[in-house]
Amino acid sequence: MTPKICEHYPGSYYVATADRMHDYPALMGARRADVCVIGGGFTGLSAALNLAEHGMDVVLLEAERVGYGASGRCGGLIGSGQRKDVLETEQLFGYERSRQLWDFAEAAKTEIRSRIAKHDIRCDLQKGQLVGIHKKRHVGWARRLTDALADRYDYPHTRAVGRDEVREFVATDDFFAGLYDSEAATLHPLNYTLGLARAAGAAGVTICERSRVLSYTKSDPAIVTTADGSVDANFVVLACNGYLGRLEPRVAGKIMPINNFMIATEPLGEERARQLINGRFGVHDTRFVVDYFRLSNDHRLLFGGGENYRRGFPRDIGAFVRPYMLRLFPQLADVRTEYAWGGTLSVTVNRLPHIGRLPPNLFFAQGYSGHGISIANFAGKVIAEAITGTAGRFDVFAELPVRTFPGGTLLRYPGMVLGMLYYSLKDRL
Repeated sequence: MTPKICEHYPGSYYVATADRMHDYPALMGARRADVCVIGGGFTGLSAALNLAEHGMDVVLLEAERVGYGASGRCGGLIGSGQRKDVLETEQLFGYERSRQLWDFAEAAKTEIRSRIAKHDIRCDLQKGQLVGIHKKRHVGWARRLTDALADRYDYPHTRAVGRDEVREFVATDDFFAGLYDSEAATLHPLNYTLGLARAAGAAGVTICERSRVLSYTKSDPAIVTTADGSVDANFVVLACNGYLGRLEPRVAGKIMPINNFMIATEPLGEERARQLINGRFGVHDTRFVVDYFRLSNDHRLLFGGGENYRRGFPRDIGAFVRPYMLRLFPQLADVRTEYAWGGTLSVTVNRLPHIGRLPPNLFFAQGYSGHGISIANFAGKVIAEAITGTAGRFDVFAELPVRTFPGGTLLRYPGMVLGMLYYSLKDRL
């Protein structure tokens, strides 16, 4: 495949297979709007689209291009529930709140499917997800979770699978057992993001690319400033996640930006691809630093593995990720890597999303901790609900306890590196 050259986008398999890209102009001069959204990924586009459908005048400012960040670079897996499973959220919050969070995540999946159908977004939506269990002592978890979901959450779509059946799903000896979720999903994340942008534009949202926000006032209305213009808005939605930087110190310490990396192999051919993974479902394992992978529609393996905790990416991303792939699939030693890329997401201390508001008129959502496709889209929707007067679902998220990283933004990186070394060692034992 001839690589597609797209100005201002990082090279990736997703960019090479992008559908109907559109070049939006930069913000020039002063604008007035009901809402100014900062960030052109899942959260920002979802918020902007939902607000426009409520009749609000929305300007969305993106520092680079729509889908430039993690929304256009991620693994494309849409899991069920929150980043923490219901066994954990029940222990933390009790059944009633755990059930609310589960139902919200189910509504998030429904929102994605309905947007794809309504707006004719060609993003290769596929069903199914396998969680591969990499330690013997974790084998019972799949049965416990399956029973809990069926008995208490009205979700009969998962089942525990033993080692032999897991081997029929995925040609690796790395998994002792697994959990299969038939109603989870995968998609082409950049094409989904581009489709949301087209829908938002059609609904009346003014999208401005290459319009990095330099500052905004803590006033009502707020004035949001870029290098070449400004937006005077009644509300501001901050949807930057791992790319927040120093823009909003009041919430920066709640998240840790981390870099995650992916590769795409050369086409394997349909027969070899199906021998590797017996279907188009997504797969991830139970490691603390998760491996995740799936097949593309042109029979490549799309594989994500490895992280780092500094501002820069490895010089050779393909060489960095490839050992993770070969640990699971040594039979791919002869297969070339054709694409390699990285992206920045953010995690919270307890892996729960950080969603809330700051005085006088700023709403934010961040810290999806690797569960961002569904939860980020839903975060944008509930922020739009809150701005338009229905804050019930937003308030449930806003009440979740999210701690500041020890040492705040100054010491979070050294602390995270020490923590990840510890969990990496646990993964290996």
